[in-house]
Amino acid sequence: MTDTWTLHPDRALPADPVTRPIAREIYAAVQDLPIVSMHGHVDVTAFADDEPFPDPAQLLVVPDHYLTRMLVSQGAKLPELGVGPAVAPGFESDPREIFRRFCAGWKHFRGTPTRYWMEHELVEIFGVTVRPSAETADQVYDQIAERLADPDFRPRALLDRFGIEVIATTDPAWSTLDEHTRLAAELPGRVLPTFRPDPLLHPARHTWRDDLEKLAKASGIATDSYAGYLAALRERRAAFVAAGGLATDHGHFSADTTPLPDEVARALFEKALAAGPTGDGAALSTAEEAAFSAHMLFQMAGMATEDGLVMQFHPGVLRDHDPAVAAAFGPDKGYDIPVTAEFTQGLRPVLEAFGNSENFRMIAFTIDEDVYSRELAPLAGVYPALRLGAPWWFLDAPDAMRRFREAATETAGFSNMSGFVDDTRAFCSIPARHDLARRVDAGYLARLVAEHRLDLDEAVETAADLAYHLPKAAYAAR
Repeated sequence: MTDTWTLHPDRALPADPVTRPIAREIYAAVQDLPIVSMHGHVDVTAFADDEPFPDPAQLLVVPDHYLTRMLVSQGAKLPELGVGPAVAPGFESDPREIFRRFCAGWKHFRGTPTRYWMEHELVEIFGVTVRPSAETADQVYDQIAERLADPDFRPRALLDRFGIEVIATTDPAWSTLDEHTRLAAELPGRVLPTFRPDPLLHPARHTWRDDLEKLAKASGIATDSYAGYLAALRERRAAFVAAGGLATDHGHFSADTTPLPDEVARALFEKALAAGPTGDGAALSTAEEAAFSAHMLFQMAGMATEDGLVMQFHPGVLRDHDPAVAAAFGPDKGYDIPVTAEFTQGLRPVLEAFGNSENFRMIAFTIDEDVYSRELAPLAGVYPALRLGAPWWFLDAPDAMRRFREAATETAGFSNMSGFVDDTRAFCSIPARHDLARRVDAGYLARLVAEHRLDLDEAVETAADLAYHLPKAAYAAR
């Protein structure tokens, strides 16, 4: 360890002496390409208001669920990390103390992608010169805080610093899109909305009726009937298109897309509506709720053929595995955990109906590695409307990304993939995540060159496709 903390230029490239020089050459050709960040969760107000980030803890620790869940696994409490309502017992409001807890737990991130991303952020972006630890926490905090006070580290300036050509946020269906309207005038084509209707498609969610009211208010269409509900969703999709949106985002538990007869769907909607706080009816059964949600996914696909929004689909997660934690600290805080996913039968209704349509595009993601070679690669390798999304969430890690290339490429090829997406709320991790993906792809392609399965010029061209051209093509309006 030297006095000044630095990162090795060959990090995440192959270790063997045959492929590493080839990988260096491939990576060098793509490392500075612009970033196309079409699937993420950075709050649009960060760009609309362009205010300085408040402090290192709020920027780097509190919003990063990868980071906080690892610390929780080692005994930390979410409130101690500034997560959850301020009234929660033990809630820590001092950002310096939150950051100290993160630095004290630095060793727990060894071998994880979080370690890679955070190293890149700290050294490459903020110029931190010492490795995080309990002893260096205040020094690291002060170095970052000094940078955050510089106008060059405001959100819009960082778009340029990071080389982000375009970034998509994820917005509820009832969003007014006011911030996006302002950004369209001030930063045309840089920050785009993404339509996320999930809460409206699951009648079992306790917020469903309230969310229907939000949909009605935003659309100007009454949602107290099934026909009005569909019309309101169509109106909001059109509003997103008008605001520059290119995609929708769907995070259902199951990949089932089986449609229901209209009269059955209408009856289930009315039953769910009657079962609300002021209704007298019975709630939907688990099977009925699942059937209605699957039906609505099919409806979303049908609407996509009309308005051209690309349908991002990532099922297979049990949200809020610990419901008590979710209830205490809010959505997305209850330890979401992967489950087995099934796509061949689940996607069949949508692909039968729209898989060969020139007006439809679906990008399918999974965190179930078993389905890459068995289901998703063969599906993406034949249906023109389907693209295979990048390794996502628990799989956007070096070894998992290599396994993805090995499992999926031989069947789907490269052209049927979406390119990399970062899917993050942690704004400053975006360049780190894209850099890691480019290094891993360079390593995979270098092996193909070393094995004489690709020529070097083909590998360089493919690396550029994966890093830049394929994301642009996958999310292009149909």
